[in-house]
Amino acid sequence: MAISANRLELLQIADAVAREKSIDKQIVISAMEEAIQKAAKSRYGQENEIKAEIDPKTGETRLHRLRLVVEKVENESTEITLDEAQFSNPAAQTGDLIAEPLGQDRDGNDVYLRDLWPTADEIQETITRAVRGEMFSRTYADVFTGDPAWRELPIPEGDLFDWDPASTYVRQPPYFEGMSREPEAVEDVHGARCLVVLGDSVTTDHISPAGSISPTSPAGKYLVEHGVERKDFNSYGSRRGNHEVMVRGTFANVRLRNLMVPGSEGTVTLHVPSGDELTIYDASERYLAEGTPLIVIAGKEYGSGSSRDWAAKGPNLLGLRAVIAESYERIHRSNLLMMGILPLQFLDGETPTTLGLTGREEFAVEGVDDGNADEVTVRADGKEFRARVRLDTPREREYFQHGGILPYVLRRLLGT
Repeated sequence: MAISANRLELLQIADAVAREKSIDKQIVISAMEEAIQKAAKSRYGQENEIKAEIDPKTGETRLHRLRLVVEKVENESTEITLDEAQFSNPAAQTGDLIAEPLGQDRDGNDVYLRDLWPTADEIQETITRAVRGEMFSRTYADVFTGDPAWRELPIPEGDLFDWDPASTYVRQPPYFEGMSREPEAVEDVHGARCLVVLGDSVTTDHISPAGSISPTSPAGKYLVEHGVERKDFNSYGSRRGNHEVMVRGTFANVRLRNLMVPGSEGTVTLHVPSGDELTIYDASERYLAEGTPLIVIAGKEYGSGSSRDWAAKGPNLLGLRAVIAESYERIHRSNLLMMGILPLQFLDGETPTTLGLTGREEFAVEGVDDGNADEVTVRADGKEFRARVRLDTPREREYFQHGGILPYVLRRLLGT
């Protein structure tokens, strides 16, 4: 039985889940097949034998060996085998929770979502009956007292936070190191190298993953060097207060594909001009030691997915001065400029491919004009092209001119 609806969406969902969870796409497809089998059995009866298959290339869904019981007379059944019959009910193709029954009751009657979902009046009546003001006053009466474990914590003296240099969870970040009291003019970028070249729809999780930390990754090696056992690694998300872990985890998603290293997956890049293949963090460290500014080249919808501050903080600490992309996810573009990274966009009709960019060139970004320019000139060895400056409002330009929102806020506080 072929289901042709939403083939592309099935594959897009499978791709997105696989990237988000850092698991094999086929595992996601197998879970989808089980869900489709379950839904089909719910519709046609649990006694029917159904097997679902999703073509991983086309997204076509087929139900095989369907034994459909259409009539029962006493203890005898009439059965029809449908190998390639087409769904005639459009709602069955889309899994419409409003039009399709969720299942059957003990008498065989269809049960719909509307039969189970409470009305607004029923919800309000339950809240009125069950939620009382004294519940909140009792809970919050001594909210600042805490339990015995909290009260027994040692309290450091002084007005400033006492950073623990041995902590692998919370460390003092370097965002204000070397900050002047007044912002300096934003200069053009010269002698830059490309850290990574990325394709379309690179998500914030590709840029700054929140999941598990591999013991062979730069972040994993850092934790081992600081006495953390593998079982205590936890995740990137739990260690977001430690910039040393997070900068090593930037562009460290196992599914990241850097087009500078064809066929690669994970945190690998090419150091130019040496040609050495290194982890992205190690390459960044070498570039920083050489005094080389960095850029990233990307395709459409750069930074898509959930907004993630470390997807901008991490690149900042890696030494990025600019990103040149075909288009941006709105919030990620804003986060980049608020961390002092210049978001540039290829002009309509131009892409890294049409311009012949490989990422191995030496780049210059000229005409920035202290962040006031609408367009800049980008030079890449013998190539030259124009790019739009995606500082879209006067306030965004002001943040960028201060080196980001953090220096901007601190300078404002110092001025009051």
